[in-house]
Amino acid sequence: MNDNVRVIAIDGPSGAGKSSVSRIVGERLGYLHVDSGALYRIMSWQCLENKVDTSSPSDVAACAEKVEVEFRVENGAIAYYVNGEAPGNKIRTPEINAVASPVATVKEVRDKITSILRSLTRFGNLVIEGRDITSAVFPDSPARFYLTASAEARAMRRRKEEVEKGIANQSVEAVKASLLARDKIDSSRKHAPLVKADGVIEIDSTELTLEEVVESVINSLPDGWK
Repeated sequence: MNDNVRVIAIDGPSGAGKSSVSRIVGERLGYLHVDSGALYRIMSWQCLENKVDTSSPSDVAACAEKVEVEFRVENGAIAYYVNGEAPGNKIRTPEINAVASPVATVKEVRDKITSILRSLTRFGNLVIEGRDITSAVFPDSPARFYLTASAEARAMRRRKEEVEKGIANQSVEAVKASLLARDKIDSSRKHAPLVKADGVIEIDSTELTLEEVVESVINSLPDGWK
């Protein structure tokens, strides 16, 4: 990692607001937004596309090894392409949601994506969101945050997002059950589990507006980072 590059690391469970907050913080500060979760979804998508048994770690690892991702700077973010195609909402479906966490438990997948994320500092200052960014990928960043919210609030936000994008129309309870299942897998996996790392700043967004969370992050940055 280039010592002159600044990395704002944001972790937290699904639906806590990481994507929206990271995107806006990046826009305001001129940092590139990086969605690490999309890389795990890409690996899951490619597994499904290639009829890989996602319950087999060795098969998943073999598939992920072959996946080549291209990176482009677009609209203030690092965009991903696979075989010249931007995945778009293909990686946001309930089918992908169902296998993304199991795929992400595979050590070879995590190692590959961690290496990718660290290499992205070549593009400049970054605000990266994920589930192990503060604990495993950039544990030494002086700007680390953990966003959280109640399960109910997270489920409502995720359902609203899915409906607006036309991805799915599940009930809030169904979305909540999916989120809690992913929470359990993410927090109990052997390799780089979702945890609130020591020294991170925790922000509970349950009762906060998006703008309030963004301001909390920006106001908590080290001197000279704003």
